[in-house]
Amino acid sequence: MQIFDSHTHLNDPAFAGKVPEYIKHAQDLGVTKMAIVGSDATLNQGALDLAHQYPNLYAVIGWHPEEALTYNQQVEDQLVAQLQDDRVVALGEIGLDYHWDKEHHEQQRAIFTRQIELAKTLHLPISIHTRDAFEDTYQILKAADIRDIGGVMHSFNGNAEWLQKFLDLGLMISFSGVVSFKNAPEVHESAKLVPADRFLVETDAPYLTPEPHRGEQNEPGYTRYVVAAIAKLRQEEVATVAAQSYRNASQFFGVVANG
Repeated sequence: MQIFDSHTHLNDPAFAGKVPEYIKHAQDLGVTKMAIVGSDATLNQGALDLAHQYPNLYAVIGWHPEEALTYNQQVEDQLVAQLQDDRVVALGEIGLDYHWDKEHHEQQRAIFTRQIELAKTLHLPISIHTRDAFEDTYQILKAADIRDIGGVMHSFNGNAEWLQKFLDLGLMISFSGVVSFKNAPEVHESAKLVPADRFLVETDAPYLTPEPHRGEQNEPGYTRYVVAAIAKLRQEEVATVAAQSYRNASQFFGVVANG
């Protein structure tokens, strides 16, 4: 069995000094590939470093909405240069987060839109973060029309209606440990309804630890439990969900499926 963790933060300080151990544990659980996601200058460089060090790790770099106020021309120039690294497979995570920031929504929207423009120029898919901002995220993506590059709704937590809206824009849908939570019926329904060729799996480690390890620090290997939760919801074999999501992620990121 091979599983592709499509969104993880092995570049986070929580894993410092123990990356080889976490990679080995992930492999023991069948998680053989990972997309290491950045969000600012430090984490972007960390993602690149790991992707160059390990052949089955890939970098996704961008400027997170919580960092919108620090985005400037110098940041963009460095980002554009880094995005042309051959270990980069997507631009992200980018998007909107209105949960904590109640004041700077206009700046967030501007930086999100600008990074979509960069992705289109560089022909890279995008990884999208949205929190308490579905409507604005949807409207920006609809206006941008990213079908030519592709995008994924990372750690999707929307209901069936939002699922269909984002599918209609041509987006992929990625499920995190939330899909294993008992108190997430809307996510459960979305996992049942998403077409087989349109979903990815992820951990978002060190956050959103799935059952049966909820309450502990998350890690990439726990993508195995995300796969198991989806398989149970869809009444499919774990191996089937693993293989399908692995193929989907490999195609989305443009990497060799068996490489």
